[in-house]
Amino acid sequence: MKMIEGQVINPLQQVKIKHKKIPLKEVVKRAVLITIGAMIMAVGLEIFLVPNQVIDGGIVGVSIMLSHITGVKLGLFIFILNIPFFFIGYKQIGKTFAFSTLYGIIILSISTTFLHPVAAFTQDILLASLFGGIVLGIGVGMVIRYGGSLDGTEILAILSSKKLPFSVGEIIMFVNLFILASAGFVFSWDRAMYSLLAYYVAFKMIDITIKGLDESKSVWIISENYKEIGDALLHRLGRGVTYLKGEGAFSGDDKKVIFCVITRLEEAKLKDIVAEHDPSAFLAIADIAEVRGGRFKKKDIH
Repeated sequence: MKMIEGQVINPLQQVKIKHKKIPLKEVVKRAVLITIGAMIMAVGLEIFLVPNQVIDGGIVGVSIMLSHITGVKLGLFIFILNIPFFFIGYKQIGKTFAFSTLYGIIILSISTTFLHPVAAFTQDILLASLFGGIVLGIGVGMVIRYGGSLDGTEILAILSSKKLPFSVGEIIMFVNLFILASAGFVFSWDRAMYSLLAYYVAFKMIDITIKGLDESKSVWIISENYKEIGDALLHRLGRGVTYLKGEGAFSGDDKKVIFCVITRLEEAKLKDIVAEHDPSAFLAIADIAEVRGGRFKKKDIH
């Protein structure tokens, strides 16, 4: 029995909260995009990096080195080494993420097996590292964006960050630096350095793929000329604005705060508009990972 505000609640009478199921259309969309992402990653591995003895970080990097040493197919190592992390992810993070990850890893393993006989696009190690990193990053970014993962170290980092005084990114970076350095012993030290270059390029491309090139930014403006600035943003930039009520902690005066969301490409024009109407206005701009709902769609500019 439980007491809630003086009422006795029988546990048998409590309604069990259920998670809302993902619509079939969304499931199909995610499956298709994860498939494409995993196949793109396989292209980056088998067409650019692996033939030139350049590795990626994480479980994939370990798989590349083991495949080189033993002669066993890369796809088999990728699948087997990621299986334990699938079960960990299923229990600790959630079945949707776990099954999306397992599906992506299966597609990646199959794709690398089929692409292995294909000749490398280039024998130039620098070009292979740069373009391999780009292609790899796009593929991994697509899978992450639509709810999956292609490497068990990410799952391990998420769980370890709860017990260690390090962020997920710091743990992944430490593990990958250790793996990339190991390439120096398996291949050569110049290959280890090229692997680090490819990893850096891939890391940047993952970020761009997840956020998109048209990255959004939130803007906060405090000015006495808030009405003029707000009207200018609305009519000249084509962005809707919201006026918030604020109070100065030191002066106690009432303030009007302008809030709006813009794209990265509109930042310079917004600064010009604010400076034109109030050079001394307070202006704060921050990155936003995602924008949904509301009226973010751009209006016509006059």
